[in-house]
Amino acid sequence: MAELTRGRRLLVLGICCLSLFIVGLDSTIVNLALPAIRADLDADISKLQWTIDAYTLVLAGLLMVSGATADRVGRRRTFQAGLVIFGIGSLLCGFAPTVGLLIAFRVLQAVGGSMLNPVAMSIITNTFTDPRERAQAIGVWGGVVGLSMAVGPVVGGALVDAPGWQFIFWINVPVALAAVLLTALFVPESRAAVPRRIDPVGQVLVVLLLGGVTYGIIEGQRAGWTSPLIIGCFVLGVVSLISLVAYERRRDEPLLEPRFFRSAPFSGATLIAVAGFSALSGFLFLNSLYLQSVRGFSALHAGLLTLPMAAMTVVFAPLSGWLVGHRGPRLPLVVAGSMLAVSGVMLSRLTLDTPTLLLLAGYLVFGLGFGMLNAPITNAAVSGMPRSQAGVAAAIASTSRQVGASLGVAIAGTVLTARLVGSLENGFVDAARLCWYIIACCGLLVLVLGLITTGAWARRTAASVAEDLVRAP
Repeated sequence: MAELTRGRRLLVLGICCLSLFIVGLDSTIVNLALPAIRADLDADISKLQWTIDAYTLVLAGLLMVSGATADRVGRRRTFQAGLVIFGIGSLLCGFAPTVGLLIAFRVLQAVGGSMLNPVAMSIITNTFTDPRERAQAIGVWGGVVGLSMAVGPVVGGALVDAPGWQFIFWINVPVALAAVLLTALFVPESRAAVPRRIDPVGQVLVVLLLGGVTYGIIEGQRAGWTSPLIIGCFVLGVVSLISLVAYERRRDEPLLEPRFFRSAPFSGATLIAVAGFSALSGFLFLNSLYLQSVRGFSALHAGLLTLPMAAMTVVFAPLSGWLVGHRGPRLPLVVAGSMLAVSGVMLSRLTLDTPTLLLLAGYLVFGLGFGMLNAPITNAAVSGMPRSQAGVAAAIASTSRQVGASLGVAIAGTVLTARLVGSLENGFVDAARLCWYIIACCGLLVLVLGLITTGAWARRTAASVAEDLVRAP
């Protein structure tokens, strides 16, 4: 591929950031719309859980295979296909007459979404060949995450309150169409020189593992924890995990490289991503129901109240990246875990009339903690990895984030349903208290893992794995 001018490279970066923006916007907007969806489509809490988790589960399950497909058939082509599928899924979500169809269309959205962010990152890496420029481009890419979180609550609240919740999905359609056109005009096609083989067996096992465990958690309360269906779901998850490890160890180019997990920083980053994003998704799910269904705020008012949390994420995410670059991942992880734990305890004291200032204090602390989390996850995941394996390691970390997002909603909704006495409006505060404590425990797990996996012993395990991968790839 011929060297592009700086202006053209920046244009490619902007087009790629569009995909990240609409996918990031989608997560915060949909959470704000849950009470409206519950009222319009007569959805119970488990259906609201599936409205979120159908998307994040499929996204988690397909991220790795989408990246491998793009390397093989072409990154621009895969990126455009993802935009088209995501746009069609968004259009259909807005027209969904039942919650069941809404969940089905969210799955279609996720299929498209899985082709966007990892493929866009590959396009950026291939476009910005200078290390300094590439670092700056990835910094802009990361900043868009915070921007989408900051804008999402306000835009989502305004859309839900005025034209209706359907427009939170329809807003994606013109953006996706514009991105498809701009991609065709300005983004050059590229492929990997040596594309990774697609691993269909490993892919199916990952989907069965994630789907089985999540279905069991969400539906266990309603179907009965000892029912054959729920026990079968958890058994399916265990068998899929064992089969996945055994199968991947025999492959030359596995979907998930088992040797990675002998690196303490990598294993720690994977678990930290699951814990941290479980806390985030649980927070967003519970907070939307609390502000609108319990406190009676409008969607726009709820979005404005949540804005300080997003703003703290925008402010502290770059600081976290700077700290990781200059002092390593330990300090950001310690701060992130501590603040998430403190905020969980603070929010567990919510009542039917908690003063706004106390509410905002909890949000600010949570935003500070989450803002410090992302940069050290990626850094720890690729720490000590050979350059040829760094992309795969980062992709697994991204998948772990989506797994955490799915589990957070599944666990929070299930615990809430199990403890709820009476109506959601009257029983939420008491029922949700344990959920907030679980979020605090997620923060403590981030803190402990951050301390364990960033020391000298952990670095030695990463170096040992790197040597093994170079010696026998």
